[in-house]
Amino acid sequence: MNFSISSLNFLAVFVASLLSFAIGAAWFGPKTFYPVWMRALGREVPTERIQITGAQTLLMFGGTYLASLIQVLTLAIVIAIARSAGPVSVATGALFGFIFSVGLGAFASLSHRMFAQPNGDVYRSLKVWLIEVSQDVVCVTLAGVILAAWV
Repeated sequence: MNFSISSLNFLAVFVASLLSFAIGAAWFGPKTFYPVWMRALGREVPTERIQITGAQTLLMFGGTYLASLIQVLTLAIVIAIARSAGPVSVATGALFGFIFSVGLGAFASLSHRMFAQPNGDVYRSLKVWLIEVSQDVVCVTLAGVILAAWV
């Protein structure tokens, strides 16, 4: 294996992580899954803008972007290691993203989500989990496409 951190395309990582952040913003937007997700969480959908501090906003959005960046960077390392053994096609990059997001990401969070519902409603928990992890699967799969295509 001939892998070096310098073999990573940091511009591709940045673009893929920004795309992931943007998809998340659309996914949980007021016209998409946000209302369904909030009700599935057992919460009321706010009708007025919620006031939060600048620090809370930074933590929420900065933390969300940082999570996307770390996911994409991790996938970039996996794809770079695979490239050291031979070429990685766009389809393979998408497959890596899909396999890692479903196999490691989605199912790692399933038990947490099932036991986190305060009223013990497992079906409601499953709905929340599906909304949340579907977004992750889409984002990481697309990140795999970008990372594999952008050599």
